[in-house]
Amino acid sequence: MKDTYSVWIFAGEASGDIYGARLAEELRKMLPPEKLRIAGMGGHLMKDAGVEIMVDSTELGVVGLIEVFENIGTFVRIFQNLKNRAIKERPDAVILIDYPGFNLRFAKQMYKNKIPVIWYISPQVWAWGKGRIPKLAKYCAKMMVIFPFEPETYKNTSLDTEFVGHPLVNIVHKRKSPDMKQDPDLVLLLPGSRFNEINRLFVPMLETAVELHRRHPNLRFAVSAPRKAIYERTNEILRKFCEVRKDEKLPEVKIYSGETARFLQEAATGLAASGTITVESAIAGLPLVVVYRLNPITYWLGRMLVKIPFFTMVNLIAKKRVFEEFLQEDVNAMTLSGAMEKILPGGSRRAEVEKDIAGVVEALSPGSADASRKAAEAVMQKVRSFSS
Repeated sequence: MKDTYSVWIFAGEASGDIYGARLAEELRKMLPPEKLRIAGMGGHLMKDAGVEIMVDSTELGVVGLIEVFENIGTFVRIFQNLKNRAIKERPDAVILIDYPGFNLRFAKQMYKNKIPVIWYISPQVWAWGKGRIPKLAKYCAKMMVIFPFEPETYKNTSLDTEFVGHPLVNIVHKRKSPDMKQDPDLVLLLPGSRFNEINRLFVPMLETAVELHRRHPNLRFAVSAPRKAIYERTNEILRKFCEVRKDEKLPEVKIYSGETARFLQEAATGLAASGTITVESAIAGLPLVVVYRLNPITYWLGRMLVKIPFFTMVNLIAKKRVFEEFLQEDVNAMTLSGAMEKILPGGSRRAEVEKDIAGVVEALSPGSADASRKAAEAVMQKVRSFSS
């Protein structure tokens, strides 16, 4: 059996960077650097965790067919470069984190070239895309899932599927500060981690803040940007917004970078772009209203092809409308301010939402203690089996 290994981790968006970084940290605890090389595609968190970054994926997280086509040249170049490197260097395993549009195609190429693939964070084939299940089963040597109901998805295949727990449960609980108290007058705005999200959602969020402040003058608003580039873009949009409306009495809106964990605990209410942040907010106990806007063509095609009751992960987990969610033209100040009022402290839906998100956390918690460590153990067990 080998005693030195090379593992690649691919994360194409911000949430995958979080999971990939924690996985790399746990792998590093199992083998010293001279025994384990970890390289891959990811962002600053994976880099900080000691991953040799071959491709910086910070700006690769685009959503929608039109958006993908606009960036197709970049994706093709990255794909071909990584495929050629994999064939040349032959890592012991490639770990693919969610991001199915890119990763499923990469898995196919690895399968053709007899390089083992381990998939971490299953694509949401249980909600849509069930046609991908046979492909995942064929191309992957192992599937590590984070929701307790997901193994059922693959039960009719030969795919080695293991529930390892949701890493966010541990991450969010560990960073909670007992000294930090919730401010009933603080509203958190989370316009997203991608530029196209910021460009489509931040102005409606600011307009909602203006309307809410008109009705509740005591409210203050914080914006949490995940990184410097998004921080700069949100500041630019806020400046232009204030210039256009300089004759109005506008609320206090402060923008912060890299402080989402703090504000998930400090804020009492949130307005967020759909994504992993909705699960993170639920675990932190923050009631949300959730929004999203897509390119109109992407939205129209999605309506034709995808039939799901909700687009917010928390609602899909709960199988009910926990967080009110709004798409496209419904993302406007009058609609959103009304929904937000219901979940402010003392609002008509506040107690119901708090109860329901506690139920979601309860559903996610079994088996999620030390989820990243369990995922790392599963990876190394599988990697060693390849070489035995």
